[in-house]
Order: sequence, then structure tokens, then C-alpha cells
Amino acid sequence: MKIIGWDRRYDEYENREARLVYRGGEMILWISKRIPKPEPYQPRDVIAVDVNERMIVYGGDRINRDIDTAIDRAYRWKVLAESLQGRYSSSRYPAWMRRIGMLNRVRSYHRKARNILEHWARKSSLKIVRQAMRLQYALAREDLTEHVEALRKLPKNHRTKLIIMGYSRLERWIDWQAMKHGAPLAAVDPRGTSSECPQCDSKLDENGYRRLKCSRCGFEADREVIGKLNIRRKALKTLGIKINPGGVLAPLLPPK
Repeated sequence: MKIIGWDRRYDEYENREARLVYRGGEMILWISKRIPKPEPYQPRDVIAVDVNERMIVYGGDRINRDIDTAIDRAYRWKVLAESLQGRYSSSRYPAWMRRIGMLNRVRSYHRKARNILEHWARKSSLKIVRQAMRLQYALAREDLTEHVEALRKLPKNHRTKLIIMGYSRLERWIDWQAMKHGAPLAAVDPRGTSSECPQCDSKLDENGYRRLKCSRCGFEADREVIGKLNIRRKALKTLGIKINPGGVLAPLLPPK
């Protein structure tokens, strides 16, 4: 059998399972290994992750980073697949399912959309976890279970389905990468993270496009930055991390 890939770093670990898979006209042998989980380190602070349809914003009180989501790219492939299905179908007969070439083409477009989201979630989560490990920070994300369930109740257009898929994959990969690398992780309640002031807990008011301002203490920042700061604050309390006093230091500009 031709060996097309084998990572020698895992030779010393115990073999768990071997699976012979037929895919794309080829036989592939998958071998899983038992690798001990690393010991979690004692975090000094928290890297918080706030995700929406447009971007992921992550960082601490002085760190702001952002990653564009892959929803738009995946959506284009979904729309292309649906347009082919509609072109070669009628209300009574889905002719595209009877034409092997067209069926394979439609399936490949749907698979492309899924792969785009999967690759984005895996790559983004690894980048975020590596940032936390370099700083010896914990990771915090919103528990999006209720949010995903609320999205499921919306009309099932393709964009809604992709948002659900993207959120679910990102949650799963962040949790997996954190566990794999020994980074402490907290999933916090998302209620109030984008509407409460991270300085004084007051209600925030709109102050321009995606900008919020506190009428009580004057704090002002981008909506995603506020979400990130509130997630961090909740995670610090959940994980019992004490940091130097000085309050929340949020930039007045969106993340770069």
C-alpha cells in the first residue's frame, strides 16, 4: 500500500483504531492514536471570543484582533447549487436528481460550502488558541446553544442554515483546540454581553453604526469590542482569575 502521509511525531503513542475508507475512488487507511491531554496551565488573564455573522473579534482588555467569517463565501456556493437545482427541475419533478452529472455537480457545490466553513472554523480556532497559549491566558467564548436554537426557529433560508453551521463548528473547534493544547476554557452566558456597559453594568445606547455609549460613565466602543470585554469579564469571574486593578481599558476604535 502506498503511504501518502504519516506524521512521525506520533509514533511513540499507542494505536487506538484503524479504518480503511473508500473515498473518491481511493482506499485510505486512517489510524487514530491515544495521546495524553496536556496539563492545563494557570492562566494570567482571558482571551475572549465574540462571534457574529460578519466577523470574529477576540482578545483581552488591551488586545483586539478580528477574523472575517466564511459565511459569505459558503453562501455563494449554496446559492449556485440551488440555482442549478431550480434550473433543471419543475414543481413536480426534480430532474437534476436523475442526471448523474448534474447530481454530482450539485453535491460538490454543497460539499464545497461545508468544507469552507469547516476549514475556516478549524483555522480560526487554532489561531485564537495559539494566541492564548503564547500569553498564558485562558479562553472564553459565549455559550451559543440558546442562540443556535433561536436561529433554528427562523425561516430556513440558506444563510440561516450556514450561520448555524458556522457557529456550531467554531464552538466545537475552539473547545477541541483548547483541550488539545491544555488551555483553560470558559463558556459564559451570552445575555447582556452586547448591551451592558463593561465598566458600570448600565444599559448602553446606540451612538452611530455599530457603536454603543454608556450615558452613565461615558464609556464608548464598537459593539464587537463591548461583547468581547463583557465575555472576558464574565470569564474572569467564572475562572476565579484576579488581575491588577485598573478597570477595563477598551480602545475607542474597532479592532484591527
